[in-house]
Amino acid sequence: MPDRALSFGEMAEAYERFRPGYPAEIVDLVMTYAGHPIPSALEIGAGTGKATRLFARQGVAVTATEPDGAMLAELRKHVPASVRTVQAAFEDVRPGPRYGRGYGLVYAAAALHWTAPEGRWARVASLLEPGGVFASFGGPVRLADPAVEEVVRAARAPFLESDEIPSPDGTPPGYDVQWPGTELQRSAWFTGVRQAVIERRLTMSAGDYIGHLSTVSAYLVLPASAREQVFRRIARVLPERVEIVADITAHLARRRYAEP
Repeated sequence: MPDRALSFGEMAEAYERFRPGYPAEIVDLVMTYAGHPIPSALEIGAGTGKATRLFARQGVAVTATEPDGAMLAELRKHVPASVRTVQAAFEDVRPGPRYGRGYGLVYAAAALHWTAPEGRWARVASLLEPGGVFASFGGPVRLADPAVEEVVRAARAPFLESDEIPSPDGTPPGYDVQWPGTELQRSAWFTGVRQAVIERRLTMSAGDYIGHLSTVSAYLVLPASAREQVFRRIARVLPERVEIVADITAHLARRRYAEP
């Protein structure tokens, strides 16, 4: 997993081009949950800024942290100048003058699973003001047609059994509460845990779908020759256009006013 977490930089431009962005409903969901304006936010693993720009355009003063310099450079091309950028892994972010103190919101967009589990929630809480909001959102991109999914799985099989990331705490896919909601419910630092799903169906060309796969960590850590082979095999079995399921699962929680 550490190799996969730091594999994206070489494909930063492709990540920006081929990864679906986030719907505006995400910001509405977070703001409604907060119940008041959020003046400042810290983003964990901002990538190329697909979520960063949504919050920044709503007037939130975002500090975007990202460990990969190439990803951060790509982010700076696409976000307002008001966004503060810091090259740092979440584990290295500390409350204080450099990073800011007492954010109203700490959030992660398809990035929380890359953070170290030890002390994760105490670190998040240390960056939030009492009563501040934590939000995590994202979800896998899947082919909507089971028949197409099956031929792609068969084409991929000699190289990868699966290209998805397993639940960090082993929560089964059909469980009512998914990770990280499961951990948030157990954490003494947080209360008011909520899970919500924004359903999305998107259509893209076969070439763009291969472009999307080129940004997926499971493929990025393959040797270059194997990566080229698996993409050729998948391209041969795809129709000209594919429909994808790109649902966003969001988890929200509030930092307790009293420390545990």
